[in-house]
Amino acid sequence: MDYLVNHIEALVFCSPKPITEPEIQNCLKEMFDADVPARDIDKGLAELIERYASDNHSFALTKSGGGYQFLTKPAYQASIGILLKQQSKRRLSNSALETLAIIAYKQPIIKSELEQIRGVNCDYAVQKLLEKELVEIRGKAEGVGRPILYGTSQKFMDYFGINDLKELPSPKDFSQEENTIGLENG
Repeated sequence: MDYLVNHIEALVFCSPKPITEPEIQNCLKEMFDADVPARDIDKGLAELIERYASDNHSFALTKSGGGYQFLTKPAYQASIGILLKQQSKRRLSNSALETLAIIAYKQPIIKSELEQIRGVNCDYAVQKLLEKELVEIRGKAEGVGRPILYGTSQKFMDYFGINDLKELPSPKDFSQEENTIGLENG
């Protein structure tokens, strides 16, 4: 039974959202090439709930959202809140900001166009912007190889306090007057 419980634990641990008992059962069926009775899964989940209920763990196995997931216990929410606050304060690098600006003004845009404008590889900057959810994949272009199209996300709008992309400053707002010598028309 410990072997089965370990597999259930691994499935719950790696699932990005609450995993349901039928999902667990389907995975185990494929893993063992045999039906795993629902009562064995229930027993395994109950054992895991009991195991993680002790004060030896900062998290517990919890039934929520129609399935099971590991959640931090309330006693640790303050320290997690501090971590999340510190992480959200991390600034974007100049490279990421430049890439984000190009995406914002040229969207939807493919990576090769970004790289052509910036003149450097943008893989890392695009990946960081995707991780921070400031940029999202908007589909695939019709060109050769059907490259991925990128655009800004709702989180981008919230982060910069705008409701519409039309609220972005226009490029003419950034232009500098040319240096001139003497008077015009003179």
